[in-house]
Amino acid sequence: MGLFSKSSKKLQSGLSATKKAWTERLKKVVLGKSRVDADFLEELEEILITSDVGVATTEKIIDRLEQRVAKDKFIKAEELDQLLYEEIFTLVTDNNPTQATAQDGLQVILVVGVNGAGKTTTVGKLAHQYRQQGKKVMLAAADTFRAGAIDQLRLWSERAQVPFVSLQEGSDPASVAFTAVERAKKEQVDVLFIDTAGRLHSNTNLMQELAKIERVVKKIIPEAPHETLLVLDGGTGQNAFMQAKLFAEATAISGLILTKLDGTAKGGVVIGISDELEVPIRYIGVGEGMDDLIPFETKAFLDSLFKDQQSN
Repeated sequence: MGLFSKSSKKLQSGLSATKKAWTERLKKVVLGKSRVDADFLEELEEILITSDVGVATTEKIIDRLEQRVAKDKFIKAEELDQLLYEEIFTLVTDNNPTQATAQDGLQVILVVGVNGAGKTTTVGKLAHQYRQQGKKVMLAAADTFRAGAIDQLRLWSERAQVPFVSLQEGSDPASVAFTAVERAKKEQVDVLFIDTAGRLHSNTNLMQELAKIERVVKKIIPEAPHETLLVLDGGTGQNAFMQAKLFAEATAISGLILTKLDGTAKGGVVIGISDELEVPIRYIGVGEGMDDLIPFETKAFLDSLFKDQQSN
């Protein structure tokens, strides 16, 4: 209970800017209105789109609300929060967040994304979390070209107190992955995180390199990688959504991690990404600390946006 309460408080604090922008806009729409009608829904549509929920997802929400208004004949404007909560909850939880499991005990997780999204930092925080759960964790530095990338991951491995695998700068990233998987199997590691080079979906060479890493890993463990997690900077709003869409077209993404949601009002992007891509959100980042990467749960996320929880 204590751990949940701590995570809940971090989530509320981290999403406070999104909640403030969201609630202030909704209050303005509700002000002076007695019922949910066509004009009301038009204003609401504008709020959702400008809150980075995304056009397609916003249209779904508005369509569902229109159907409820038509069915119930009269819906009070002050009921809007609950209606929105229910409709968004349905959209986000349509995804099935089951994680792949390793057959032989070693779970191999590839971590991908563009530079600047907080990918390497996220790998370090994940290593810390898994270790806290009693797992034996290892990190592999397959980002061999960005200056300082290997040292950055090495520092995170020291902070998380987990073993680290690297080759010299400029080495073939697939060789790093191969070496790491072999060593992880030998040392009976539970979870191996492979940190890959920050890449743009449009960079053909880097996407081919990612495919090569996957092929090499499969030579040792045919069903690996068990997860490919895409790290996105949530603070970039619709830009993060476009990156997610294009990455998902280029490679098989099994889960998303949205970082830097603290201090931004763009948290609505979580709703659109989850709905449109049908790829589960695994974690959201709400701060720089080791414990500020929170496992994503739809109810907790929506409660932080819609409900006043100061008494908790």
